[in-house]
Amino acid sequence: MTVKTSVSLTEEQHAFAKALVEAGRYGSVSAVMQQGLDLLRRRFDDEDLERRALHEVMSRRRAGRFVGAEEMDDRLSRIIAAKRRGHGVSS
Repeated sequence: MTVKTSVSLTEEQHAFAKALVEAGRYGSVSAVMQQGLDLLRRRFDDEDLERRALHEVMSRRRAGRFVGAEEMDDRLSRIIAAKRRGHGVSS
């Protein structure tokens, strides 16, 4: 079902939408507007998903054991040394 509505565009926006129609990329200015709204909705959905994923990661990190800078440096040094050995590179 479609709903008829009225929107206001700047001259530049209208010219761009008309150019897309004239180039055959869309059937009408309305189709351009519908595509724009669909893209905007997807962007907001993606941002919401990313925000929730980041919240989950941060919650897990906060619930875990704190690793201090010295311990992290030691871990990284061991990882780097193992990678170098694996690639036959001397320290």
